Amino acid sequence: MFREFAEDGCDIIFGTCFDHMDPMYRVAKDYPNIKFEHCSGYKTLPNMRTYMGRIYQADYICGYLAGLMGFTNVGTVGTHPIPEPVRGVNAFTLGQLRGLAESGVKHGETVNTVAWLNSWADPVKETTLAETLVARKHDLIRQMADTPDSSLAACAAGVPALGYGTDAASWGAECALTSSLLNWGPYYVKAINDMLNDTWKVERYWKGFEADAVKLADFNAKVPQDVRDKVMAAIQQLKDGKDDIFAGPLYDQNGNEVLPAGKKFDDGQLLSMQMLVKGVQGKLAK
Repeated sequence: MFREFAEDGCDIIFGTCFDHMDPMYRVAKDYPNIKFEHCSGYKTLPNMRTYMGRIYQADYICGYLAGLMGFTNVGTVGTHPIPEPVRGVNAFTLGQLRGLAESGVKHGETVNTVAWLNSWADPVKETTLAETLVARKHDLIRQMADTPDSSLAACAAGVPALGYGTDAASWGAECALTSSLLNWGPYYVKAINDMLNDTWKVERYWKGFEADAVKLADFNAKVPQDVRDKVMAAIQQLKDGKDDIFAGPLYDQNGNEVLPAGKKFDDGQLLSMQMLVKGVQGKLAK
């Protein structure tokens, strides 16, 4: 695919999922005069760079909304137990715990249970896992695949959902309270302008709300105004560059301190995250 684009004379080529990384890397070596852009990867060349939105920020905000609304037993349909989704599960849970603390709702040791698809998309399994989590009395379903099937299954069972990657409500999941979204447009404009202006250079672009790289879908009518106001205030803090989502003290799911007070995970630690925080039930092994 990438070789065909290169042979067709494209000036810049985008690879839009993690699995595109290795084939793009091989092709980029053979076409040094073409610019290659890879989403969510880590391999670079003089003519190949990476880009991604800090979707964990939007995950955190969705968790915060869930906590403010009193959801104490979320069921998450995760994708792969690798750093990007793990980071999202953790951020959601930390936001949820913050919201629960602010709302004064009592809760148990675990507030978010994750079940892994071991796939980026599997509509049948997404539906099955969501239905299983609902049957186990989870009070909200968190979708983490870009496909809306787990949210749709939650709605069919009369349980609210939170979407991911796509606006779940736009696909018929009317129970979705909102969805965390990657907003690719601003980066694509930047990438094309970099190429046209001869300012393109190798970088690892990773931005969040401050660069409009992530956002939330519209709120469901069932989200109270006071919750909306608090969520929007939290988003504004992130837009202002105040990202304290992974700040200490921070504990793993077994209660071990992994980050002391006054410290924050740096980007390297975020990008290699392979632990679940306190409040999450589930395992990382496939």
